[in-house]
Amino acid sequence: QVQLAESGGGLVQAGGSLRLSCAASGRTSRTYVMGWFRQAPGKEREFVAAISWIGGGTSYADSVKGRFTISLDNAKNTLSLQMNSLKPEDTAVYYCAARRTDKNAYEYWGQGTQVTVSS
Repeated sequence: QVQLAESGGGLVQAGGSLRLSCAASGRTSRTYVMGWFRQAPGKEREFVAAISWIGGGTSYADSVKGRFTISLDNAKNTLSLQMNSLKPEDTAVYYCAARRTDKNAYEYWGQGTQVTVSS
């Protein structure tokens, strides 16, 4: 069992920056892929970014590429998302998640943290 807890959400003006963190605990494994998702009111949850514990390979949604950076700290079992040049359309609840590298579905999810970008 893996437990995930997000933090760092808040209110920021358009063009500003925010850094989200996700602390992982429990039976963690370096074979996992860690990811960030977001969901705005009335919309479906969408993929934002992902990173593998081994190798550090990353993937980003086209809407955030060049503005967001995903990273991890192996010693602290912490996942981060640095968000720059924020836009109002980035407003959503952000969730961190984890899955095994040989699986398609994410198995573990955090409680979410609200990010609001004002124009």
